[in-house]
Amino acid sequence: MELLGEEIREAVRRALQEDLSQGDVTSSAFLPEGIACRAEISAKEKGVVCGLPLAQGVFGEVSGGDLHLEWTCAEGDAIEAGTTVLSLSGPAAEVLAGERTALNFLQHLSGIASLTRAFVETIDGTGARLLDTRKTLPGLRSLEKYAVRCGGGSNHRFSLGDHVLLKDNHLALLKMAFPGSWAKELGLRAERIRRLRPLARIEAEAQNLAEVTALRALPLDLLLLDNMSVEELRRAVDLVGGRMRLEASGGVTLENIRAIADTGVDFISVGALTHSAKAMDFSLGIIA
Repeated sequence: MELLGEEIREAVRRALQEDLSQGDVTSSAFLPEGIACRAEISAKEKGVVCGLPLAQGVFGEVSGGDLHLEWTCAEGDAIEAGTTVLSLSGPAAEVLAGERTALNFLQHLSGIASLTRAFVETIDGTGARLLDTRKTLPGLRSLEKYAVRCGGGSNHRFSLGDHVLLKDNHLALLKMAFPGSWAKELGLRAERIRRLRPLARIEAEAQNLAEVTALRALPLDLLLLDNMSVEELRRAVDLVGGRMRLEASGGVTLENIRAIADTGVDFISVGALTHSAKAMDFSLGIIA
């Protein structure tokens, strides 16, 4: 579940460059030289904490180690509103220099982890696993997928090179090139990939039950059932009969995911985990 140290350093430095490329003119002009303080970062709502290593990296980078940090919870902890997650003390200018960047990381990643946890708890006991997607903010994919793991979810592809996934547009082009024999051609190409890359995972998308029928006998590992109703998902599970694992995707919400999981699919992928998660509210306050 952990982030690599270089991932943290790169993300922190890039974020601080946005905020501190010209220094902090307010603190430089108005704070008495050498003034120190104590401060706390607290949650303003309940949720799942994620991003503490990033916050630590931020304050370490702006202070060169001059700030003393004390953690009062761990990554992935479920906390209530009012919970203090970090206490810090040291030069006040350094606290304020890192404040917004540290909070931005905490709020964004904790929001993803919290939404993920809600989905995971909703399908608990069904046997289905929750997956994320590649619908992430450019440049933040590794952090956002880390937050999904903190929330109890699992990662789908990190990049286009991770495993073979034939989506609707791939199939549309195959149907254009091979009208009437697209499924056969797909199967031949899948067999070729298997010979060249024996460990490659091969998945194809089906948008309706006719495509499920066409794809179910091909040498695939997974079948992605896109935007199907609960009844269609049940029928797809019966049609495939355990020949390959099934992933449901499209239009998944907290209100319908349990019904989707109960159809017998193996995985449920939810783009909203990363592209629509509401930030979890945190604040930093100076302690007198």
